[in-house]
Amino acid sequence: MMRWDGVRRVFRLGRAADVEREVEDELRLHLELGVEELVARGMAPGEARREVERRFGDVRATRERLVAMDRRRVATERRADWWGAFRQDVRYALRGLRLRPGFALAVVLTLGLGIGANATMFGIVDRLLLKPPAYLADAGRVHRVWFVHHVPEGADVPGTHTSYQTYHDLAEDSVAFDVVAAFVDPSVAVGSGADVQEMHILGVTASYWRLFAMRPVAGRFFTESENQEPVGTTVAVLGYAYWRSAYAGRADAVGKTLHVGQRDYTIIGVAPSGFMGTSMGDAVAILPITAALFEATGRPQLIGDYGLRWPEIVVRRRPGVGVAAASAALTLDYQRSYARQIVVMPRSRPMAEVRPRAVAASVLRDAGPGGSGEARVALWLIGVAAIVLVIACANVGNLLLARALGRRREIAVRLALGISRARLLGQLLMESLVLAVLGGAAGLAIAQWGGGVLRAALIPDVDWSSILADPRVLGFGAAAALASGLLAGLIPALHAGRSDVASALKAGVREGTYHRSRTRTVLLVVQGALSVVLLVGAGLFLKSFHQVRAARLGYDAGELLWVNPVMRSVNLDDGPAAQLRDRLAAAALTVPGVEASARALSVPFQGGMWNTLVVPGLDTAYTNHIGGGSLLAQAVSPGYFRAMGTRLVRGSGFTDADQAASPLVIVLGRGLAHALWKDADPIGRCVKIIEATAPCRTVVGVAEDIEHSRFGGDEDMTYYVPATQLRPEAGGVFVRTRGPADADAERVRTALQRQMPGDAYVTVRPLADIVGDHMRQWDLGATMFTVFGVLALVVAAIGLYSVIAYGVAQRTHELGVRLALGAEARDLVRMVLGEGLRLSVVALALGLAVALVAGRFVATLLFETSPRDPLVLAGVTALLLLVAVAASAVPALRAARVDPNRALRDE
Repeated sequence: MMRWDGVRRVFRLGRAADVEREVEDELRLHLELGVEELVARGMAPGEARREVERRFGDVRATRERLVAMDRRRVATERRADWWGAFRQDVRYALRGLRLRPGFALAVVLTLGLGIGANATMFGIVDRLLLKPPAYLADAGRVHRVWFVHHVPEGADVPGTHTSYQTYHDLAEDSVAFDVVAAFVDPSVAVGSGADVQEMHILGVTASYWRLFAMRPVAGRFFTESENQEPVGTTVAVLGYAYWRSAYAGRADAVGKTLHVGQRDYTIIGVAPSGFMGTSMGDAVAILPITAALFEATGRPQLIGDYGLRWPEIVVRRRPGVGVAAASAALTLDYQRSYARQIVVMPRSRPMAEVRPRAVAASVLRDAGPGGSGEARVALWLIGVAAIVLVIACANVGNLLLARALGRRREIAVRLALGISRARLLGQLLMESLVLAVLGGAAGLAIAQWGGGVLRAALIPDVDWSSILADPRVLGFGAAAALASGLLAGLIPALHAGRSDVASALKAGVREGTYHRSRTRTVLLVVQGALSVVLLVGAGLFLKSFHQVRAARLGYDAGELLWVNPVMRSVNLDDGPAAQLRDRLAAAALTVPGVEASARALSVPFQGGMWNTLVVPGLDTAYTNHIGGGSLLAQAVSPGYFRAMGTRLVRGSGFTDADQAASPLVIVLGRGLAHALWKDADPIGRCVKIIEATAPCRTVVGVAEDIEHSRFGGDEDMTYYVPATQLRPEAGGVFVRTRGPADADAERVRTALQRQMPGDAYVTVRPLADIVGDHMRQWDLGATMFTVFGVLALVVAAIGLYSVIAYGVAQRTHELGVRLALGAEARDLVRMVLGEGLRLSVVALALGLAVALVAGRFVATLLFETSPRDPLVLAGVTALLLLVAVAASAVPALRAARVDPNRALRDE
């Protein structure tokens, strides 16, 4: 092990000169010489010393001045020596790499892939979980509020959305926070006429601005007086990007109007560049929250309704208030608010059953207690990317070690000529650091272009900034490059620095040609084992993604379009609004390629109406707990089940005879019917919606269960009623096409837009896209694990090939001797293949063991897939052995073609 002195010499740290001692010696000598001179002239020694000190002056001040001068001189000399040696080492490294361009290119690309993978994943994790929003002041004291409710099944369910009235209660009661703010981020129609588009806006309370340390680029922000209930003042602050694109960045945009939703808004300011608030996407405009809620819902009466849970709340702790104390205070405030809700809404679940509490969590949504599946997968993937980097470093270390072994005689000659081992070690490390810098530049380029495509494709809802414009990612990339250079270069450099000069110089060419390296073997096994871990992860996520895609949802998402009418400034009474939806469903049938259409109140994974049923003869306490106390109510038109592809397992669906004045009927989901009556026939039975005093509805059918709000676990408990009997004025239309729905989306939208009055319009979205948003965590895991797994496998295969090929090249003489003594070519092939397979089997065994242990921790991220799936493990085993054979085959065939005469003559 090197001593600290040696390490200092390697990095040109040098030893700090004992300036004080040298100055003290110099002063002492000067004074003593003066005393000796005076004594020689006949003066007594004591008198002579006093006279010398008198003539010299203030010794202490002189000493301090000389010490300061010498320190500056030593520091200047040390810097000059360090930079001179540094430049010399860099030139030496570049000259050596220029002589071996193939070697340099292989190392740079290998490190670039590893660093690029890590920079990409760090950028994702940093944006989702670490980096505070731009301009946020005192980020450590700012929190997003999570509201936690207890459900009858025994779990606590966290969520960030609450009512605007709850925000009012918390803002009035809070003493632990100096800022309580609310925001919403809906998508609404922006623009007018042919230029209208549904775009993302931000609605905030005036207190929201106090969370940020920023000024508007132009104009001003709105004030509390402009956030009037129930519909707000029509003022807007433009987002910077929209201001630049729509108004060319002109200052005179302030004072103009922008049509948002149903009304014209006066532009009063422009937000600074990069401001997104506490959302993940860029907003075209920021409105008072009351105005934004009105534009999003079109129902001003909902602003004071505890049941409209849309806003999110952000708070800032007062100085001196801890996070735990803040959460405790929030919980008390929220419980008081919930008590007020019970007074206003008597049908709310009791306080003792809900057990409401609030948590002051990270301001970033994905870092909170209910973070998204994508964020959880991303955390795993940054570990996976680190493994890829370790594999790349191991591979580069192997290449550098092979190069160092081939340079033993050169290194021995240099040591014999007088270079210090510390200086030699520094030069070898500098070579690896130069390679790492080049690899880091290549990695950032890979992250910028390739990583940008992956981020936008897999997590499209987030507004991603350029990698090259993000100092945090650039700093991470630089640190990763430095660490990679040291990690990959240290072992080869130390190995070369320990070379025995005498034996290396005395050894002949033949004797010094081939050296088995246990270090290279260990590095190779590590690469293979880690590659197995990544490939197992890729296989598990691929199978999960396949299971998700193949899962029966209760409807045929691939052939369905969801048509949503947006009324904008058109106000229709309930009757005309219901007739409009009927016309849309009928008009859809006239579009070529459309097979069926039907009305529905809600769409899967985008909310819905939830309530309870009362069943005569069954305990209300029991029925209120079915489905966690919330049953999905779906109002549909005749033909809905056929259009959706939802199977009726008993009875029938609705008909045109089921009108508002007709007998009330209902279709139950299979799970709900079983929960109510087990295996008994439900057809003809009576159920009531919400209240025991409600009229009976006769069960006419039972449909298969559907996935409406989540994947995995139990399906949602659902019931269906005719659209004519529940909220006929609301909802949209499902359109079934003969082929993939996305191909017909624009044709359907164009046809149905003709039915819309005034400024109203329709949005058309394939149901597969809506469902796909909720498959994203498995898509992300499958894609990234596969990319990293294949990358790791390729790097490991190159490493195996390089080790075997290097061994064959260095053993040419030995192989020639074997052939000359009668060995067959197939024997050499078998020997070389056997060496590669033995290493691969060891790596496979270690990798599978690690994968089985790690599988327990990743199990919660999988979908209907065991972390010990035998098919995945068997497939990875076969793949690795196949790659090992392929990587060893070329060197093995080269060994079989060795010419014994030439091999012996060359040696």
